[in-house]
Amino acid sequence: MAKPLVLILIGSDSDLEVMEKAGEVLKEMGVAYELDISSAHRLPEKTAEYAKNARERGIEVIIAGAGMAAHLAGVVASHTTLPVIGVPLKSGALKGVDALYATVQMPPGIPVATVAIDGAKNAAYLACSILSIKHSEIAGKLEAFREKTKKSLIEKSKELKGRQA
Repeated sequence: MAKPLVLILIGSDSDLEVMEKAGEVLKEMGVAYELDISSAHRLPEKTAEYAKNARERGIEVIIAGAGMAAHLAGVVASHTTLPVIGVPLKSGALKGVDALYATVQMPPGIPVATVAIDGAKNAAYLACSILSIKHSEIAGKLEAFREKTKKSLIEKSKELKGRQA
């Protein structure tokens, strides 16, 4: 099996349903990844170690998904200079808005790229875009995916117009 290039961390197993969608995209793009639970609050040492050792393990991008207080991506980013993509997850009384703010409002020097609430798929596509700078095969797969999407929408548009005639 290929060495993982992407590390996906989730704060709890309740985040798995949404975050597995990132893994599905990475599989489609042929990008090896690792997925694990590592809570910023309940497993802080494990989370810090994951971030600190990621580069030497061959990881090039980290995706971190968490709901509510959502400090996972920020804690990870504070322990590495690798790109970190945060996925705020819909949960709690505020339905993910609190997670969005906690993920996107980072202090200068500790950046976290942030996607939409429950935006795990886009986190994976963004990870692929970052990886495509170095890995031309991923760039090719991204281009093919976008072309396929474009053709699909053109076909759907034709079908829609045909039904109106």
